[in-house]
Amino acid sequence: MKKYTVICRPDPISEGLKEQTIKDLNANGYIQDDDDPDYIFVIGGDGTFIYAVHHVLRKLGGPRMDHVQFYGIHTGTLGFYTDYKDTDYEEFMDTFLNKKYTVITYPLLQARYENGSHNAINEIRIENAARTQVIDVYINGEKFETFRGTGMCVCTQLGSTAYNRSLGGAVFQEGLDCIELTEMSGIHHSKFRSLDAPLVLKGDTVLEFRSASFDGALLGCDADVYPLDGVKSVRIQVGKSTYVHMLRGRKVSYFDRLKSLF
Repeated sequence: MKKYTVICRPDPISEGLKEQTIKDLNANGYIQDDDDPDYIFVIGGDGTFIYAVHHVLRKLGGPRMDHVQFYGIHTGTLGFYTDYKDTDYEEFMDTFLNKKYTVITYPLLQARYENGSHNAINEIRIENAARTQVIDVYINGEKFETFRGTGMCVCTQLGSTAYNRSLGGAVFQEGLDCIELTEMSGIHHSKFRSLDAPLVLKGDTVLEFRSASFDGALLGCDADVYPLDGVKSVRIQVGKSTYVHMLRGRKVSYFDRLKSLF
Protein backbone atom coordinates (compact mmCIF):
# COMPACT_ATOMS: atom_id res chain seq x y z
CA MET A 1 0.00 0.00 0.00
CA LYS A 2 2.20 2.81 -1.30
CA LYS A 3 -0.05 4.62 -3.78
CA TYR A 4 -1.79 7.87 -2.95
CA THR A 5 -3.73 10.81 -4.34
CA VAL A 6 -4.40 14.27 -2.93
CA ILE A 7 -7.72 16.09 -3.08
CA CYS A 8 -7.67 19.69 -1.90
CA ARG A 9 -9.77 22.82 -1.71
CA PRO A 10 -8.74 25.41 -4.35
CA ASP A 11 -7.26 28.09 -2.10
CA PRO A 12 -3.62 29.20 -1.63
CA ILE A 13 -3.10 27.57 1.80
CA SER A 14 -4.57 24.23 0.71
CA GLU A 15 -2.68 24.24 -2.60
CA GLY A 16 0.56 24.95 -0.76
CA LEU A 17 -0.02 22.04 1.64
CA LYS A 18 -0.82 19.81 -1.32
CA GLU A 19 2.57 20.55 -2.89
CA GLN A 20 4.33 19.88 0.43
CA THR A 21 2.38 16.64 0.97
CA ILE A 22 3.31 15.34 -2.48
CA LYS A 23 6.96 16.27 -1.94
CA ASP A 24 7.15 14.52 1.46
CA LEU A 25 5.29 11.39 0.36
CA ASN A 26 7.41 10.98 -2.77
CA ALA A 27 10.57 11.41 -0.70
CA ASN A 28 9.43 8.52 1.50
CA GLY A 29 8.78 6.05 -1.29
CA TYR A 30 5.08 6.67 -1.91
CA ILE A 31 3.78 6.87 -5.48
CA GLN A 32 1.18 9.34 -6.68
CA ASP A 33 -1.61 7.45 -8.46
CA ASP A 34 -4.84 9.35 -9.03
CA ASP A 35 -6.58 6.40 -10.71
CA ASP A 36 -5.97 3.58 -8.22
CA PRO A 37 -4.78 4.98 -4.87
CA ASP A 38 -4.51 3.26 -1.51
CA TYR A 39 -4.55 6.52 0.47
CA ILE A 40 -6.66 9.62 -0.13
CA PHE A 41 -5.11 12.74 1.41
CA VAL A 42 -7.77 15.42 1.87
CA ILE A 43 -6.73 19.04 2.39
CA GLY A 44 -9.44 21.61 3.10
CA GLY A 45 -12.57 21.45 5.24
CA ASP A 46 -15.36 19.02 6.06
CA GLY A 47 -16.98 19.90 2.74
CA THR A 48 -13.80 18.93 0.92
CA PHE A 49 -13.75 15.63 2.79
CA ILE A 50 -17.33 14.83 1.80
CA TYR A 51 -16.54 15.80 -1.80
CA ALA A 52 -13.52 13.46 -1.73
CA VAL A 53 -15.65 10.53 -0.53
CA HIS A 54 -18.17 11.02 -3.34
CA HIS A 55 -15.40 11.56 -5.90
CA VAL A 56 -13.79 8.26 -4.96
CA LEU A 57 -17.16 6.49 -4.95
CA ARG A 58 -17.85 7.66 -8.49
CA LYS A 59 -14.33 6.94 -9.71
CA LEU A 60 -13.57 3.61 -8.02
CA GLY A 61 -17.02 2.24 -7.15
CA GLY A 62 -18.40 0.98 -3.84
CA PRO A 63 -16.42 -2.30 -3.58
CA ARG A 64 -13.09 -0.51 -4.05
CA MET A 65 -13.90 1.82 -1.13
CA ASP A 66 -13.07 -0.99 1.27
CA HIS A 67 -9.43 -0.86 0.09
CA VAL A 68 -8.73 2.87 0.43
CA GLN A 69 -8.10 5.01 3.50
CA PHE A 70 -8.82 8.73 3.90
CA TYR A 71 -6.56 11.06 5.86
CA GLY A 72 -7.38 14.75 6.25
CA ILE A 73 -5.93 18.03 7.39
CA HIS A 74 -8.12 21.10 7.90
CA THR A 75 -7.14 24.48 6.49
CA GLY A 76 -9.72 26.36 8.54
CA THR A 77 -11.34 25.68 11.90
CA LEU A 78 -11.06 22.14 13.22
CA GLY A 79 -13.61 19.85 11.62
CA PHE A 80 -15.32 16.57 12.41
CA TYR A 81 -13.48 14.63 9.70
CA THR A 82 -9.94 15.73 10.56
CA ASP A 83 -7.73 15.85 13.66
CA TYR A 84 -5.16 18.37 12.41
CA LYS A 85 -5.14 21.99 11.26
CA ASP A 86 -2.73 23.41 8.69
CA THR A 87 -0.47 24.66 11.50
CA ASP A 88 -0.07 21.01 12.65
CA TYR A 89 1.32 19.81 9.32
CA GLU A 90 4.57 18.32 10.68
CA GLU A 91 2.69 16.25 13.25
CA PHE A 92 0.11 15.31 10.61
CA MET A 93 2.76 13.91 8.26
CA ASP A 94 4.83 12.29 11.03
CA THR A 95 1.72 10.45 12.28
CA PHE A 96 1.16 9.00 8.82
CA LEU A 97 4.73 8.10 7.93
CA ASN A 98 5.33 6.40 11.29
CA LYS A 99 1.89 4.73 11.36
CA LYS A 100 0.84 6.30 14.65
CA TYR A 101 -2.77 6.44 13.51
CA THR A 102 -5.86 4.36 14.17
CA VAL A 103 -8.14 3.21 11.36
CA ILE A 104 -11.79 4.07 12.07
CA THR A 105 -14.52 2.65 9.85
CA TYR A 106 -17.77 4.51 9.17
CA PRO A 107 -20.73 2.98 7.30
CA LEU A 108 -22.52 4.96 4.61
CA LEU A 109 -26.22 5.57 4.24
CA GLN A 110 -27.69 4.01 1.12
CA ALA A 111 -30.82 4.97 -0.82
CA ARG A 112 -32.34 2.42 -3.18
CA TYR A 113 -35.18 3.03 -5.63
CA GLU A 114 -36.38 1.97 -9.06
CA ASN A 115 -33.66 3.81 -10.98
CA GLY A 116 -30.63 2.82 -8.91
CA SER A 117 -28.88 3.45 -5.62
CA HIS A 118 -26.77 6.21 -4.07
CA ASN A 119 -24.68 6.63 -0.91
CA ALA A 120 -24.07 9.43 1.58
CA ILE A 121 -21.81 9.95 4.56
CA ASN A 122 -23.81 12.78 6.22
CA GLU A 123 -27.44 12.57 5.16
CA ILE A 124 -29.95 11.58 2.52
CA ARG A 125 -32.89 13.90 1.85
CA ILE A 126 -36.13 13.68 -0.09
CA GLU A 127 -37.17 17.26 -0.80
CA ASN A 128 -39.65 19.02 -3.04
CA ALA A 129 -39.47 22.80 -3.23
CA ALA A 130 -42.09 23.04 -6.00
CA ARG A 131 -45.11 21.66 -4.15
CA THR A 132 -46.22 19.96 -0.95
CA GLN A 133 -44.81 16.44 -0.94
CA VAL A 134 -47.03 13.72 0.54
CA ILE A 135 -45.01 10.78 1.87
CA ASP A 136 -46.08 7.57 3.59
CA VAL A 137 -43.31 6.66 6.04
CA TYR A 138 -42.61 2.98 6.78
CA ILE A 139 -40.23 1.79 9.50
CA ASN A 140 -39.03 -1.80 9.14
CA GLY A 141 -42.00 -2.55 6.91
CA GLU A 142 -44.65 -1.04 9.23
CA LYS A 143 -46.45 2.16 8.29
CA PHE A 144 -45.60 4.87 10.79
CA GLU A 145 -47.26 8.02 9.44
CA THR A 146 -48.20 10.13 6.43
CA PHE A 147 -46.12 13.28 6.15
CA ARG A 148 -46.96 16.46 4.25
CA GLY A 149 -44.39 19.17 3.70
CA THR A 150 -41.13 19.89 1.93
CA GLY A 151 -39.51 16.54 2.67
CA MET A 152 -37.61 14.27 5.05
CA CYS A 153 -33.96 14.03 6.09
CA VAL A 154 -32.20 10.86 7.28
CA CYS A 155 -28.76 11.36 8.82
CA THR A 156 -25.90 9.37 10.31
CA GLN A 157 -24.13 10.13 13.57
CA LEU A 158 -21.50 12.06 11.58
CA GLY A 159 -24.22 13.99 9.76
CA SER A 160 -26.18 14.89 12.88
CA THR A 161 -24.20 18.14 13.19
CA ALA A 162 -24.78 19.11 9.53
CA TYR A 163 -28.09 19.90 7.79
CA ASN A 164 -29.94 17.82 10.38
CA ARG A 165 -28.92 20.25 13.11
CA SER A 166 -30.21 23.18 11.04
CA LEU A 167 -33.57 21.39 10.85
CA GLY A 168 -33.73 21.16 14.64
CA GLY A 169 -32.52 17.57 14.82
CA ALA A 170 -30.56 16.11 17.74
CA VAL A 171 -26.75 15.95 17.74
CA PHE A 172 -25.41 12.43 18.40
CA GLN A 173 -22.31 11.75 20.46
CA GLU A 174 -19.71 9.88 18.41
CA GLY A 175 -19.81 6.09 18.67
CA LEU A 176 -23.60 5.79 18.83
CA ASP A 177 -25.05 3.30 16.36
CA CYS A 178 -28.09 5.34 15.34
CA ILE A 179 -29.71 7.14 12.46
CA GLU A 180 -32.13 10.06 12.71
CA LEU A 181 -35.27 10.98 10.79
CA THR A 182 -36.11 14.71 10.74
CA GLU A 183 -38.94 16.53 8.99
CA MET A 184 -38.34 19.37 6.56
CA SER A 185 -41.04 22.09 6.89
CA GLY A 186 -43.90 19.78 7.85
CA ILE A 187 -47.51 20.99 7.54
CA HIS A 188 -49.61 20.41 10.65
CA HIS A 189 -53.19 21.43 11.39
CA SER A 190 -56.50 19.92 12.58
CA LYS A 191 -56.97 17.82 9.43
CA PHE A 192 -53.62 16.06 9.41
CA ARG A 193 -50.31 16.07 11.19
CA SER A 194 -47.17 13.96 11.59
CA LEU A 195 -44.83 13.38 14.52
CA ASP A 196 -43.30 16.88 14.14
CA ALA A 197 -40.19 15.87 16.09
CA PRO A 198 -36.85 14.27 15.24
CA LEU A 199 -36.93 10.49 15.57
CA VAL A 200 -33.76 8.64 16.62
CA LEU A 201 -33.66 5.05 15.39
CA LYS A 202 -31.39 2.03 15.76
CA GLY A 203 -28.63 1.77 13.19
CA ASP A 204 -30.10 -1.30 11.49
CA THR A 205 -33.50 0.36 10.86
CA VAL A 206 -34.87 0.24 7.31
CA LEU A 207 -36.88 3.29 6.27
CA GLU A 208 -39.14 3.35 3.24
CA PHE A 209 -40.79 6.45 1.80
CA ARG A 210 -43.72 5.93 -0.57
CA SER A 211 -45.72 8.47 -2.55
CA ALA A 212 -48.29 8.49 -5.33
CA SER A 213 -45.92 10.96 -7.01
CA PHE A 214 -42.39 12.12 -6.31
CA ASP A 215 -42.43 14.22 -9.50
CA GLY A 216 -40.51 17.43 -8.93
CA ALA A 217 -38.79 16.00 -5.84
CA LEU A 218 -35.05 15.51 -5.51
CA LEU A 219 -33.01 12.87 -3.71
CA GLY A 220 -30.18 14.67 -1.95
CA CYS A 221 -27.14 12.59 -0.98
CA ASP A 222 -24.90 15.05 0.83
CA ALA A 223 -24.20 17.65 -1.90
CA ASP A 224 -25.28 15.42 -4.81
CA VAL A 225 -28.89 15.54 -6.04
CA TYR A 226 -30.90 13.22 -8.30
CA PRO A 227 -34.43 13.65 -9.73
CA LEU A 228 -37.16 11.36 -8.42
CA ASP A 229 -39.64 11.81 -11.29
CA GLY A 230 -41.52 8.57 -11.86
CA VAL A 231 -40.29 7.02 -8.61
CA LYS A 232 -42.88 5.59 -6.18
CA SER A 233 -40.71 4.28 -3.34
CA VAL A 234 -37.30 5.05 -1.79
CA ARG A 235 -35.64 2.78 0.79
CA ILE A 236 -32.96 4.26 3.03
CA GLN A 237 -30.77 2.34 5.45
CA VAL A 238 -27.18 1.98 6.57
CA GLY A 239 -25.33 0.14 3.81
CA LYS A 240 -23.97 -3.31 4.51
CA SER A 241 -21.10 -3.40 2.01
CA THR A 242 -19.73 0.13 1.47
CA TYR A 243 -17.64 1.83 4.14
CA VAL A 244 -15.32 4.79 4.59
CA HIS A 245 -12.03 4.07 6.36
CA MET A 246 -10.47 7.11 8.03
CA LEU A 247 -7.05 7.46 9.60
CA ARG A 248 -7.32 9.22 12.96
CA GLY A 249 -4.20 10.42 14.76
CA ARG A 250 -4.36 13.05 17.48
CA LYS A 251 -7.02 12.43 20.12
CA VAL A 252 -9.47 15.34 19.99
CA SER A 253 -12.51 15.37 22.27
CA TYR A 254 -15.80 15.25 20.39
CA PHE A 255 -17.11 17.96 22.69
CA ASP A 256 -14.10 20.16 21.95
CA ARG A 257 -14.98 19.87 18.28
CA LEU A 258 -18.58 20.83 19.04
CA LYS A 259 -17.51 23.84 21.10
CA SER A 260 -15.07 25.04 18.43
CA LEU A 261 -17.72 24.92 15.72
CA PHE A 262 -20.94 25.91 17.51
